[in-house]
Amino acid sequence: MKYLILVGDGMGDLPLPELENRTPLEAARTPTLDSLCQRGELFLTRTVPVGYPPGSDVANLSLLGYRPEEYYSGRAPLEAAAMGVKLSPDETAFRCNFVTLQREAGKKVRLIDYSAGHISSDESHQLIEALEKTCSTDRFHFKAGVSYRHILVVAGEYPVLDTVPPHDHIEKDVTTPWQRYMNAPEWADLLNKASTILENHPVNQKRREKGKNPANAIWLWGEGKLPTVPSLFDRFGLRGSLISAVDLLKGLAVNVGLDVITIPGATGYIDTNYQGKAEAALECLKTQDYVFVHVEAPDEAGHQGLLQDKLQAIEDFDQKIVAPILRGLEERNETFRMVATMDHYTPLSLRTHIDRPVPTLLYDSREEKKGSGLDFSEKTGDVAGQEEGGTLPDGEALMLKLLQRQT
Repeated sequence: MKYLILVGDGMGDLPLPELENRTPLEAARTPTLDSLCQRGELFLTRTVPVGYPPGSDVANLSLLGYRPEEYYSGRAPLEAAAMGVKLSPDETAFRCNFVTLQREAGKKVRLIDYSAGHISSDESHQLIEALEKTCSTDRFHFKAGVSYRHILVVAGEYPVLDTVPPHDHIEKDVTTPWQRYMNAPEWADLLNKASTILENHPVNQKRREKGKNPANAIWLWGEGKLPTVPSLFDRFGLRGSLISAVDLLKGLAVNVGLDVITIPGATGYIDTNYQGKAEAALECLKTQDYVFVHVEAPDEAGHQGLLQDKLQAIEDFDQKIVAPILRGLEERNETFRMVATMDHYTPLSLRTHIDRPVPTLLYDSREEKKGSGLDFSEKTGDVAGQEEGGTLPDGEALMLKLLQRQT
């Protein structure tokens, strides 16, 4: 038996007037998912525990079958693991975004762009190299990641901060969270020095000349220490792989003992290498019994408030990930159970994550169920919510359901 979890990050949304009060998931053309809904089981899954932030770190850890209440220790350590950064017990990892800030009169600060225009990895690596050369000390070290996503490793104790994700504050006044750093001299010195270097770096000079947002500041958040997580094999007896373009998911894979598959041309956006991801998933399942495929594009489109990009990302997930994987398994006469879902909602109107149980589709190649009578969308709740046990309490319950094991 083969087991698959296919995740369209942030596909969930709210009804929009421009879509005749439908959600993007309802409006998008998803023939493969809709067909599977007629042959499979449709229900809701709570991926984020009450009181936890509805981030991709918490939600995808849950989808992997782990209760965040027991195993979550912060986002940045997961990304550090994916980058091969080994934290010692006295070190803390911070997610270090390149962002575009606008400094206004009266010391006010506005966040213009949480990703510095989705700066390329080539550009950002030059900037990280400059920061490491000029700003690193025995306390601080910069580690290069992908695009705008990087890591700052901090040794020893540091002033505790109430950090916030930058993508929650797009085009908003961020004077208050920024001032928290400025009120701590060690942080203020680091961030001010970094801003000066970035402001004058040739990479940003060229970006301005081309009309692109410069990476003129770093934003620190998602801090945490090295987690201790049992492997997926120890918990569920599974050996498999995870396929994603982003370090966060790769870090989750490292921590739970999954193989990390790097796909050339995988970007985390709508220009990603979908074909490479689908082909890699099928190749993994020739020798392994489990694969987790993650597509970041719907989430990124949601954060940017781009309706057409989100519609395209959802349709691409259906037609370039779910369809070819399904077709490949059927052509090989594989016996398999497959989940298609999302980690959380990323509504275009809010441009950030919200905490709601997510629609989840479970298909078993051995069975032909009556089906829900619904297409794959947020309206799953109209049916699942009426049934006893229609909402699974967490991702651990989803994994046990996928594996057909008792809770």
